[in-house]
Amino acid sequence: MSSEHEQPEGAPQKDGLFLDQKLRPAVWKDYIGQEHIKQNLEILLSAARERKHPPEHLLFYGPPGLGKTTLAHLIAKETSAQLKSTSGPAIEKVGDLASILTNLNSGDILFIDEIHRLNKMVEEVLYPAMESGVLDIIIGKGPSARTIQLELPPFTLIAATTRIALLSAPLRSRFSGGVFRLEFYSEPEIEQILFRSAEILGVPLEAGGAREIAARSRFTPRTANYFLKRARDFAQVSRSTLGETAVKEALRLLEVDEIGLTQPDRHMLSMLIEKFNGGPAGLSTIAAATSEEQATIEEVYEPYLLKLGLLERTPRGRIATKKAYEHLGFDYPEDRQESLL
Repeated sequence: MSSEHEQPEGAPQKDGLFLDQKLRPAVWKDYIGQEHIKQNLEILLSAARERKHPPEHLLFYGPPGLGKTTLAHLIAKETSAQLKSTSGPAIEKVGDLASILTNLNSGDILFIDEIHRLNKMVEEVLYPAMESGVLDIIIGKGPSARTIQLELPPFTLIAATTRIALLSAPLRSRFSGGVFRLEFYSEPEIEQILFRSAEILGVPLEAGGAREIAARSRFTPRTANYFLKRARDFAQVSRSTLGETAVKEALRLLEVDEIGLTQPDRHMLSMLIEKFNGGPAGLSTIAAATSEEQATIEEVYEPYLLKLGLLERTPRGRIATKKAYEHLGFDYPEDRQESLL
């Protein structure tokens, strides 16, 4: 007789539905890379533990997919704290923030992703909460308005952003535990991450396959794990091993070239070269021409193109480099450098 909780035959296993969560490091030794941040956090967390006080507020910034959320989860686990997560766009009104803060317990960690998208009124209420542990609530309007101050339990705010330039200086200065930039990963680090992920997924990954994924991963663990899962699917369906050949074919189907450029990357560079003679072209112009959001271009495409030296940002606009021309097969005008001076 089958158990009441037994899954029907052919039903998806619960573990298989949340692979991204499964691949996220659960202990510090599994978190590869970002050594300078890990060393600083080790000192900060050890000192807080000895003082029997929650760690000070922390801000992580950098391109998407580098591990900002994972660091928040690891800090919560290291301090045995309850992690409560939200995001900047989800906190629309002061009342939303007040509800979150008043429901915190002593020692809790509040993680706010995309904190650059908080509106200014909410941000100003956050200042005294971070600095003094109080929540100022204004009741009424006009001359009869009065302020009530509520004491908050000691808590740690961990925030993440992909666009630190949009954070106000007063907010940045209140992250007394530190403001840390996550750097792009090296290919050897990405390969280590891939072998760990392959072991969790239960698939044998060959060295050639790992090298091929790492070379196209945009120096980003999230992208590397995504490519690994798609290559695993291809190898499974084609009944092949997860080696260099299978990975190349899987990524060809995804339109990812040998240096990790996707079709939108190539489209943006090609448009810049063909329509705007290589630039300079303003961000709003490029966004209109490519039908992409300006934020998507700045946060998703540009960091990698800048890292590879395929794009330059100047006061006059974006410029496609000689390397971009050569990679896409365009002839680089000999007089171009002089015209930009």
